[in-house]
Amino acid sequence: MSASTCAPPRSITCTPSHAARELGLRRGEFDLAVRLGRIRTVPDEGGGGGRRVERTELDRLRAQDGFPETLRQRVRVVGTAEGAALMKIPAGRFTRLARLGLLVPVRFYLNRYRAVVWLYLAEELREFVAADENASLLKGRTPETLRSQVAAGVDLRARNWRGRHLGFLLRQAEDPWARAGAMAAFLSPVEVADVVRDPSERARLNRLRPASLDHSAPGSPSAHLAEELMTAHDADEIAWLRSELAQAVREARAHSPAPRPAPRHGSPTPPNPAPRLAPTHRVVSAPLPRTEPAPAARKSAPEEPRTPRGLRAWLRRRSPRPRHAEAEA
Repeated sequence: MSASTCAPPRSITCTPSHAARELGLRRGEFDLAVRLGRIRTVPDEGGGGGRRVERTELDRLRAQDGFPETLRQRVRVVGTAEGAALMKIPAGRFTRLARLGLLVPVRFYLNRYRAVVWLYLAEELREFVAADENASLLKGRTPETLRSQVAAGVDLRARNWRGRHLGFLLRQAEDPWARAGAMAAFLSPVEVADVVRDPSERARLNRLRPASLDHSAPGSPSAHLAEELMTAHDADEIAWLRSELAQAVREARAHSPAPRPAPRHGSPTPPNPAPRLAPTHRVVSAPLPRTEPAPAARKSAPEEPRTPRGLRAWLRRRSPRPRHAEAEA
C-alpha cells in the first residue's frame, strides 16, 4: 500500500444563480426546472447546505436541440386567463377543471390583495388538450358527476400542489431523516407530535423542515396564508401523511437514532457561588434586642429658687435668736 492516497477529483460545480445565467433562465424559472427534475443538482460539498449544478449538467442541457428556447418553454407557466386561451376554452371551464383536480398547479403566489394565484405548466395544458379522452371535458356539457362535485365546493388545487411539492422534496432528500422531515412539513405540529412522541426526534424533524416557498416576512398575513396552503386539511390526506410519516420515522430511527442531550450527573453547580468566610472571620448573627418604649419621665416638684448669699446673711442678723431652756434643779 502506497504511503500517499489520492482522493477522487471533485467535479466542477457552480452556484444556482450562475447556472441560471448560463442557461438563459430567470431565477424563478431555474428553481421551477429544478423542482420538476428538468435540471439535476448536487449537494454543496463545501458544507453550505445548499445545492449546486455540475458543469457536465450544463453541457448536457446546452447540447439539446433548440436550446435555450426549448428549455424555457418546458418551464413556462400561465395563469387562469392565459391557460384558458391556450386551451381554447372559457375561463370558467378552466377553473372548474382545476378545482376538480384535472389540471394540477405547479406554483402559486399571493397578489397585492393577498389572494392566491395558481400557475400551471403550459406544456401540461397542451398535453391535456392533445389527449383524446379529454375531448368531452373541453366542449359540450360537463358530466353530471363533475358538476355535482363543483356544486359541493370541491377544490383540489391546493391538495394537488402539495402532492407535487412533496414529490420534489422526496427527490431532494439525502437520507431517511430528510424524507421524514418532508412528510412532517405538510402536517400541523399537533399531528406531528401525536405521531412522533419522542421530543428528540421531533426536534430533528423541525431542523429538517423545508423552508417555505413564500418570501414574506415571518408572522405576516401572507406568511400565514402560505403556511395554511402548505398544511393538509382533508381527513384522508392527513391520515395518509400520518401513516407515511410513522413509516419514515421508523426507517430513519433504524438508520441513525436521533441525537439526545447528554445526561446530567450530580447536582448542578450554582453559576456564582457565594465566597466562604474563614473561621477567624466567622459571623454569628445574634437576635436583635427587644426594644421597649422608654418610660415616661417622672414629674418632679418645682425647685425653690435659691436665695442670694448676701440676703441670707442679712436675714440671719434680723431674725431673733432662740432662748435655750434652763435645766431644772
